[in-house]
Amino acid sequence: MDAISTFADHVVATGFRDIPADAVRAAKIFILDTFGVGLAGSAGPMARELAAASAGWGHAADARVWGVGASRPAATAALCNAYQVHNAEFDCVHEEAVVHAMTVVLPVAIAGAERAKNVSGADLLAAVSLGVDVTAGLGVAAATGMRFFRPATAGTFGATAVLGKLMGFDRPTLVNAFSAAYAQLSGTMQAHSEGSGLLAMQMGFAARNAVTACDLAACGFEGPKNLLEGQFGYFKLFEPDGAPARIVRELGQRWFITELAHKPFPSGRATHGIIEACLTLRREHRIAPEAIDRVTAHVPPLVHQLVGRPPREAMQPNYARLCAPYVAACVLRRGGLGLDDFTAEAYHEPPTQGLARRIAIEVRDAGDPNALTPVEVEIHLRDGTRHAALIEAVYGNPSKPLSRADHLAKFRSNCAAAVHPLRPDNVEGLITRIDRLEEITDVTELVDLLIPISINSPRP
Repeated sequence: MDAISTFADHVVATGFRDIPADAVRAAKIFILDTFGVGLAGSAGPMARELAAASAGWGHAADARVWGVGASRPAATAALCNAYQVHNAEFDCVHEEAVVHAMTVVLPVAIAGAERAKNVSGADLLAAVSLGVDVTAGLGVAAATGMRFFRPATAGTFGATAVLGKLMGFDRPTLVNAFSAAYAQLSGTMQAHSEGSGLLAMQMGFAARNAVTACDLAACGFEGPKNLLEGQFGYFKLFEPDGAPARIVRELGQRWFITELAHKPFPSGRATHGIIEACLTLRREHRIAPEAIDRVTAHVPPLVHQLVGRPPREAMQPNYARLCAPYVAACVLRRGGLGLDDFTAEAYHEPPTQGLARRIAIEVRDAGDPNALTPVEVEIHLRDGTRHAALIEAVYGNPSKPLSRADHLAKFRSNCAAAVHPLRPDNVEGLITRIDRLEEITDVTELVDLLIPISINSPRP
């Protein structure tokens, strides 16, 4: 039996009561975090243009674009919201899987819930947890470095699982939905390599395709059944030599949502170990940026592949967020990294550019092609002094989690950064409702709070 059948069985057979308390708690944390990141993304690069362009992609008013209020067909709303969640590289990640496991899953779940209009908070918590199991499980099963953009490819399967769960699919129907999703699978690492804005758009494509896949399965379309391990299956073409059998044995025992990592900073997670080391050294040794001669970061091969690119004076935001020398220079100069560090004015600052050019990213093999740690940073000062810091678990990792205060501070800051900033009562209302999400009877009330009252956005 192809492993996809076991994933489908897990999704179909598991209900809210089967999910342990720590997984429910993690689901609430990362639902709130993802909403906040998506709101901030409404003011991000090309988000307004995308929302406007999507007006011509069908006239159903199934679901809404977060922070914007425009009503769109479910597939289109999911596309726009997944793009907004990822366009600032601020979304949570499963580090072992190297996937942004909520980025496609939650927008599809919410679009499906708005379209159905009767999804409870308990149903949402169960479906999201199961969607993350599929997304992260496929990522952990991978045995090689990324050839395709794994957050989009694995994310399409996870989003199909979450919507199939909310639509009440049985196992054969969900397998057909997975099959239709596989037929649409896409996501090129070339967009990551070049730092293109299309990188985040691939998350949008994944979300749209998951909705299409479930709608096709619901009306009876069938597809191939050996889509993970068959001759031309996912683990032959997209993730060669992956081992899904090991993962499916853990389903129902291991809850991947408890393993998600927060991003404290709006940049690629592969930059975060470098950032943390730089901040640690800056704080502990009171290092003034003008005293720095050079900096060397020793990183695993994947980190070098993802963020070891040279700084430029003219960068696209996606390139800059994935440029470790640039973000390290920002934090060494200013003691932090924020959304305002990714503007044309910030890139052109001579002191930042000068320091970034003196920061080298060098490979130190960790023995795991998907490892993001350990990271060691050395700072050499002009007076000959050398300071070093080793980071083996990055802040935000479940072994070193964000405090609730930092988690809520990030959420509130992102709400304020939306294209139409949320009112304080909306912000606090979202926090309160998600804290008791299992008590809510219709989760569309969450989306009501994601839309500022000043926007004329009637509930779908």
